[in-house]
Amino acid sequence: MRLNFRTGISILGGLCVLSAGLQAAEGILIVQRTTTGGTPRTSQMQIEKNRMRMDMTDQSGGRQAVVFDGAKQVMYMINFDKKTYNEMTKADADRLGAMAQGMMDQMSAMLAKMPPEQREKMAAMMKGRGAAMGAVSAAKLEYKKVGTDKVGKWTCDKYDGYRNGEKASEVCTVEPRALGFTAADFEVTRQFAEFFKAMVPQGAEQVFGIGKPDEQGFSGLPIRSVSTIMGRETTSELTDASRQNFPDSAFAVPEDFQKVDMMAGRGRGRQ
Repeated sequence: MRLNFRTGISILGGLCVLSAGLQAAEGILIVQRTTTGGTPRTSQMQIEKNRMRMDMTDQSGGRQAVVFDGAKQVMYMINFDKKTYNEMTKADADRLGAMAQGMMDQMSAMLAKMPPEQREKMAAMMKGRGAAMGAVSAAKLEYKKVGTDKVGKWTCDKYDGYRNGEKASEVCTVEPRALGFTAADFEVTRQFAEFFKAMVPQGAEQVFGIGKPDEQGFSGLPIRSVSTIMGRETTSELTDASRQNFPDSAFAVPEDFQKVDMMAGRGRGRQ
């Protein structure tokens, strides 16, 4: 088959446009499969330089999203079924964290006044339910590299995480370049982990992002993680990762959604 000059130019032009579009993609799409209690659910994460969005479904099938604006240091929690959203600033996160710490301090003081046997029973019960208090809340996961494993098409480094000498987690990681990314692509996830840590110190351990030996105790991006939350084991595995461009609307709250005050529990219209 012979192509004339005009047809050749058209094809070449189309290829150039396609190539430019692919090269211009600055965002990252992460797709994960999370299994809790034998029930698998798929979630996705859209990551850009200064903002990120996580879409997920709860156990009842409700659709929710969390949007974090790193430049503004604001987090939005969106409930699509109720058409509502919460807005949390860094100051709000710090205030909630201080309240939670105050409650833990009170509970620790209460336990200290209990007889030893009763105190041990109470501490064991709260630990089994995933509650954090005293030394348990302060204990950091310590990871030890135990070899390599295979997750999907990726060979990863496997780490076991221990808290107070007991295995509590495991992760399998790859370097960002194995997925075609760089460490700088995930800077906003580090910011989000710090934001979340202000409210729930241990919650930051669950935030997807690059691990550093001197901070998280492991190196690379977790493409599989296993942890126990509220007595239930949860396994998350990365199933796809690609570069994409996202519209601004992906990081915006829908115009007709109602704002709900997290602290007061009262709803009010968007401002």
